[in-house]
Amino acid sequence: MEFTGQIKGITNDFVTGELNIIFSANEKSLILPEYEKLKDCKKLRIKAVQYREKRSLDANAYLWVLLQKIAEVLRTDKWSVYLQMLKRYGQFTYIVVKQNAVDGVKKQWRECEEVGEINVNGTEAVQMLCYYGSSTYDTKEMSVLIDGVVSECKELGIETLSPDELGHLKALWGVE
Repeated sequence: MEFTGQIKGITNDFVTGELNIIFSANEKSLILPEYEKLKDCKKLRIKAVQYREKRSLDANAYLWVLLQKIAEVLRTDKWSVYLQMLKRYGQFTYIVVKQNAVDGVKKQWRECEEVGEINVNGTEAVQMLCYYGSSTYDTKEMSVLIDGVVSECKELGIETLSPDELGHLKALWGVE
């Protein structure tokens, strides 16, 4: 179950020692059926994080314009530049997999690197550094990626939006 809302309060049950967090939810029609499915579960994984809008199509379009300009200067393709920029400025995670799963993992991620072999509880495994594709980014993550690509453009003498124009775009994206 995933929804948007706010934390409304917290209570402490002095009899059981439990802390209870109270949320308000915006998607009532989606939550009630999920609540019915989960209400009797003995244990749940719960994660609450600050809400951020998904990256905008304008941000995505601007990113690809810049990537094309870099590709032209470097005489390469924009996809290769995109993968380089993900490695420099993108979001990533480390995962550990069995050796026979490495190729499958590489197919599932935008970009992956094998960091090295490790031993996990007596089993040989491979630690991998996996980069998320920008289509999964929220506005803040996309802003970091675009800032990095803009700095690369400036180093190559490629014209970009002015800081004021970029600031205006970021304001439209909801990024400070």
